[in-house]
Amino acid sequence: MSEKSSPVKYFLSGGFGGVCTVLSGHPMDTIKVRLQTMPLPKPGETVLYKGTWDCFKKTVQLEGFRGLYKGMSAPLTGVAPIFAISFFGFGLGKKLIKSEEDQVLTKSELFAAGAFSGVFTTSIMAPGERIKCLLQIQQGANAPQKYKGMVDCARQLYAEGGIRSIYKGSVATILRDVPASGMYFMTYEWIKEVLVPEDASNKLKMVATIVAGGCAGIANWLVGMPADVLKSRLQTAPEGTYPNGMRDVFKQLMEREGPMALYKGVTPVMIRAFPANAACFVGFEFAVKFLDWVAPNL
Repeated sequence: MSEKSSPVKYFLSGGFGGVCTVLSGHPMDTIKVRLQTMPLPKPGETVLYKGTWDCFKKTVQLEGFRGLYKGMSAPLTGVAPIFAISFFGFGLGKKLIKSEEDQVLTKSELFAAGAFSGVFTTSIMAPGERIKCLLQIQQGANAPQKYKGMVDCARQLYAEGGIRSIYKGSVATILRDVPASGMYFMTYEWIKEVLVPEDASNKLKMVATIVAGGCAGIANWLVGMPADVLKSRLQTAPEGTYPNGMRDVFKQLMEREGPMALYKGVTPVMIRAFPANAACFVGFEFAVKFLDWVAPNL
């Protein structure tokens, strides 16, 4: 990333990168949420989904390919500001840490700047994630649907429990996004630094952006996955299921399924992580270059 770009350019370019992420990665996100939230089979019953491929196949058979894009309106509406704020927070974090304009940040300082960005996004991310997950777990093309779409879901949640219901899972979202964002941005900067020499060609820079962006996405989810599983279960559970919030989700999950359940849905996440985040950083770098050209003083 350009060290000379302002936080404003990071904000605008991050928004464009976020749209690229959702368009390329939402189908696997839907499969991830369905695997994370599927009910445990009762004695004599078969498991709802045997794995990633089985979930993909059943979703397409029952709902068509459009079923893979269920709930996309929520992240697509919120993703531009979410990623914009995330990249803005990272740019601002780097500015705050630097004591001199040309200072090269250490890996721990890049992690801190990235973690700082994770705090910024929760106000938009938490309600968007809540609505997205509830829409994604609605099964079947002909089955009764509780929510008709993003706006209807938000309206019903507000009617059931007010603004608190819409922001259910905010603590879990923070616990996921702060360390995961730190790892995300640090990994990207580190791999770009390793892959791109001073005299690198534009083609090599593009390849490095794709590789670094994809690896950053994988690193992000390796750190954030356990909190994401807890968040998905908390946000999709009926009111009153977990009176003590995330603590109850964790306790029940450990008792019934064990520690490995914290990485339920990891396969579609990792399949999605590389291309989606490669697309994000390619979009981001493209937008930064475009803004440097059309508005060099921004």
